[in-house]
Amino acid sequence: MVSLLIVLYGLTLIYFALSERVNNYVVLLGIQGVLLFTIAFYNLRDINIVGLIFILLETIVVKTFLIPYFLNRVRRHNNLKRVQEHSIPVFYSVLIIVLLLVTGFVLGNQLEVKSIQSKFFSISIASLLSGLFFVIIHKNVFSHLVGYLIIENGMFLLSLAVGNEMPVLVSLAIMIDIFIGILVIGIFLNKVGDVFQSTNIDELSQLKN
Repeated sequence: MVSLLIVLYGLTLIYFALSERVNNYVVLLGIQGVLLFTIAFYNLRDINIVGLIFILLETIVVKTFLIPYFLNRVRRHNNLKRVQEHSIPVFYSVLIIVLLLVTGFVLGNQLEVKSIQSKFFSISIASLLSGLFFVIIHKNVFSHLVGYLIIENGMFLLSLAVGNEMPVLVSLAIMIDIFIGILVIGIFLNKVGDVFQSTNIDELSQLKN
């Protein structure tokens, strides 16, 4: 079951590269939240009940509902519909994401540390690299925020890779980080949209004038 969920998560990374509609990005992040919730539920049943409830609430409440809700408000405020500022064609983006997924699973299979679960390590590396790649190829601030959230989901998966040793502590640190990051970037994004009527990062060069 967990392997199927990991495969589905990998497919969402590919679909991020295929899509140009901002609304699809928000939906995909919500889907990733549901997948992370289900993965955590199946993998962390052996930890104490308080820790399990905290992690499940983080995934289903924060990642699946609160973050998409916040992003939708930002999207509507800035009238964002499509993001077309790709620095490389979509076909090559998909190809690179597939290569990153393959790289992640190759690294995971070569991992010989028994305390680390290779399946979670593999997909977490792929998610971290895919999020970074997503940021690199886009020129829109909103897309950068989405890429940051993909990276954060990869960090969550990486916390699962270390097993049941310290998932609550890691998840708490990640949740604080994501709240601060989204709040700062969201406010910044709205201000940029209000001043420049655009969320393209090229507009930020005007700030130095």
